[in-house]
Amino acid sequence: MSGFLLRWVFAFILLAATYNPTTFNYVTWAQGAFADQMPLTLLLGLILVIGYIIYLRATLRSIGPFGMILIVALFGALTWFLLDQGWLSPDNADMNIWLGILAASLVLGIGLNWSRVRRRISGQADVDDVDA
Repeated sequence: MSGFLLRWVFAFILLAATYNPTTFNYVTWAQGAFADQMPLTLLLGLILVIGYIIYLRATLRSIGPFGMILIVALFGALTWFLLDQGWLSPDNADMNIWLGILAASLVLGIGLNWSRVRRRISGQADVDDVDA
C-alpha cells in the first residue's frame, strides 16, 4: 500500500505544483517571471511536462481512456453526493480547486498502480511487465 501512497503523493505534488489556489504554483510564478527568467521558466515547465507524460502514459496504458472516464465519473458522482448532502459548497472556489487536484491525482495514482493491482489479483503479469 505504501507504493500506491507514494505514487499518489507524487501525482498530487505534480498537479499542485502546476496550479493551486495559492500563489505558490508554477502557473502564477511563470506569469510573473517569464520575461525576466525565461530559461528557468522553460526548464521548470519542461520538467513538469515530463512528469505529466510519465503519469499520463502509464495511466493510459494501464486503465485506458475508458477507465480514466470511469474513475472521473466516480469522483463526479461522489462530489455530487457530497454537494447534495450539504457537506460541500459550490461557493468555495479554493476548496473546489483542491478537490479537483485531489481527484485528478487519484486518477493518475490509480492509473500508475493498476498494473500492480491486476497482477496481484490475477497472478498474471502484463506483457510490459515481463523482463526479457
